[in-house]
Amino acid sequence: MAAAAAAAAQERGFPKIDFAGVGQADTGSPGWEAVRDQVMEALGSYGCFEAVYDRVTPQLRGLILDMAAEELFPLPLEAKIKNTSDKPFGGYLGQISGFDYESLAITDAPLPHGAARFCGLLWPDGNPDFCEKAYTFSKKLGELEEMVRRMVLESLGVAEYHEEQSASTWYLLRFSKYGAVGDGEEEEQEGERKKAGYMAHRDVNTLAIVCQLNGVDGLEVDSGDGQWIPAKPSSPTSYFVIAGDAFRAWSNGKVTAPLHRVDVGGEDTRYSVMLFSVPKDEAVIQAPAELVDEQRPSLFRPFAFGEFLRFCVTEEGMKAKCKLSAYCGQAAAAEAAEA
Repeated sequence: MAAAAAAAAQERGFPKIDFAGVGQADTGSPGWEAVRDQVMEALGSYGCFEAVYDRVTPQLRGLILDMAAEELFPLPLEAKIKNTSDKPFGGYLGQISGFDYESLAITDAPLPHGAARFCGLLWPDGNPDFCEKAYTFSKKLGELEEMVRRMVLESLGVAEYHEEQSASTWYLLRFSKYGAVGDGEEEEQEGERKKAGYMAHRDVNTLAIVCQLNGVDGLEVDSGDGQWIPAKPSSPTSYFVIAGDAFRAWSNGKVTAPLHRVDVGGEDTRYSVMLFSVPKDEAVIQAPAELVDEQRPSLFRPFAFGEFLRFCVTEEGMKAKCKLSAYCGQAAAAEAAEA
């Protein structure tokens, strides 16, 4: 029975949305509105979808993979640990006992100074080629993120908040490497991965755009009924868009933030890169008045995003099944909304 349910989840797959011919200048066009309806349906029902987005060419993706595998991750540890951050989940991650995982992050990657600062820290000559490619890649993905977010706000009837929301948003580009696991090691590695916390979670930010670079999949999203849907890209221009807790709270639950995980442990190294849109620390996450009424009262108390982020790395936050509800949920309102 369980096997049949798992097979059904895999067959169901992700909602797939083609952004061909739709750009930021196309707001209000029939093509834009058709894609917008699909985006809202996907993020409202699943909290995620596969975006077919050809504005990042397969050639650029290939160059990003080559540079990550051949130039970034082979750097000595003393260089990589220079990638620091004063924010939780920022900067270099790695050196986890029993788990071959490393990750580096570029703050403000869609802006020229972000990539330049990152490359200046890691390479004596600033690696201008890596810098230029990472900036271009991030900028294109940032345009996709902005389109998706605008479409959601239009669908909810609150498009007038888009500029304000964008002004309080910054971006983080994260490169990740999951090392291959040899025969006989997978069970041990799985145990270590659980200890390290790299299991099912909800993102805390607004949106994430995930690119599995080298054909080694691993991303899985909870279908909502206990089954895990594997993120298997249907094209070389596919990306996976996942909503986080900040968008769920801001939309008063109209956008879902799904549980997801990376299932690693195969024989091949997995490379991925993700662009996160993140509210600024001082940004107050509060549903607009237009999204709150007697039938759907406010599900979450207003909160400063930076304070929520810091809560997530406390002992209480780490143990919470749903960090957002634990931090600012209003139980009575949530029960009324689900009734």
